[in-house]
This record gives sequence, C-alpha cells and structure tokens, in this order.
Amino acid sequence: MTTTSTSIGAPVRTHHIGMIVPSSNLTMETELPAMLRAREQVDPADRFVFHAARARMRHVTPEQLRAMNAQAERAAAELADARPDIVTTACLVAIMAQGPGYHCAAEDAITAALRAEGATAPVISSAGALLSGITALGAKRVAILTPYLKPLTQAVVDYLEDAGIEVVDSLSLEVPDNLAVARLDPADLRTHYRKLDLTRADALVLSACVQMPSLPTIQTVENETGIPVLSAATATTHRILTTLGLTPHVPDAGHLLSGNVPGVAA
Repeated sequence: MTTTSTSIGAPVRTHHIGMIVPSSNLTMETELPAMLRAREQVDPADRFVFHAARARMRHVTPEQLRAMNAQAERAAAELADARPDIVTTACLVAIMAQGPGYHCAAEDAITAALRAEGATAPVISSAGALLSGITALGAKRVAILTPYLKPLTQAVVDYLEDAGIEVVDSLSLEVPDNLAVARLDPADLRTHYRKLDLTRADALVLSACVQMPSLPTIQTVENETGIPVLSAATATTHRILTTLGLTPHVPDAGHLLSGNVPGVAA
C-alpha cells in the first residue's frame, strides 16, 4: 500500500491487487475492478490498482485445468516484481476440480513462490473466497449456477459439501469453451435461476465461476429472491477487502458486499 494526498490534502491509500487469471479470462479483470471502482466512489480514501499474470487455458476440461494450475508459481513470480499488496488466483474450478481442500495447497504454493522473490503479499483464491463468503453470510445450504459441464459442476458441489455447505440444487449451463462463457449475457441469469429449487437455500451462488458474468444481475436477483445472492467474483472481492482490513462495501453488489458482513477465514 502507498499513501498520497489529494489536492485538498486528504490522505489516499493505494492498494495494488495482483491477479492470476486464465489466459482466456475476460471477466475477472472486468468485474473485480468495476466493484472496487464503485467502492472508490463511496470511499475515496482507498484506491486500487490491478496487475494480472496469465496462465494458458482455453477449454474448461480437467486436462487444461491441471495444466493451468502447473503455471501458477511462474505467474506468481512475475507478479512478485510488482510488489502487490495482495494476490488472488482466480479460477475457481481449476482448484476445486483437484479435490476438496486443494485451495489451501494452491495458496501455499503461490505464497512460497512470492516469498522466494521477496514479495510479502497474502494470497487468496476464488475457491477459498467462495467458501469464506458463504460462511460469512451464515449460510448452511446453497443453490449454485455454473457454466460448466455436469461433471465439473459435481466437483464444485463435492468441494462445497466437504466444507460443510449443503448444495440443495445446482444448474449446469454446459459451456466448455472459456471464451464463450465470458460472452454469456448476465441478464439471462434471471431466467436460469428460476430453474433452481430455492426452497431450502440460505443463499444463491449466481455464478460459481469468475468467468461467467453476473455482476449486473446480482442485486436484482437478490431483491427478487429475498435471500443473499453472491458469486465467485463478489466473494473474491469481499475476501480481498477484508484481508486488506477494509470495509467490504460495494454498492448494489448483494448483501455480502453491503459493508455489514465481516470476513472469516476460509
């Protein structure tokens, strides 16, 4: 973090956010900055700068996900040169497909790569952030919507349930091409979520994927359902802000980012 002053002398803290993203990701570098820019409008004392390193992945298949994970330490070493204040690895299914609890091992490996290059940033993952976001909401039962093929959605279900979160229903849109996922219309989620049985759900994960756009729809669907609505991206934003010691407040991005939900460890 660096501190400067505005023209009227008010201190401004600049936070450098490092992201490891799939090479075909178009959404995380759109939605995450959009949320933090919106936060700047309500709290101009904090500003955010973004730095991304990419890992090759075009199709959301187990083989390409494993290959992408193998590039994480190289990407972390590149980010280390920018001396970020926090680093997030942002492909939820790449981690969850490796089996329950793998986000801890992935975060540890990236942390080690950063430390080897002299960077001291804490590391979070979108997978771990989704768990901690659901927990912060006090939710025990969720419904989820994913763009994945059904076997990968089942891997996400298994991951959540291993962490003690019951998945009461899930919907797979079955889009294997990662670029095609980024081009899905978030407005369509208002139709898709109605196919889920939310009767027992404490919360709805509208996009269990940082590549599937959902930010413009989250608050609307939350208002319609009457239960908290989150996404992998909003959960990652919540975890970034709370890890940095900042209030997790982003306007119109769901209850998780209302500023009234404190952070918890994953």
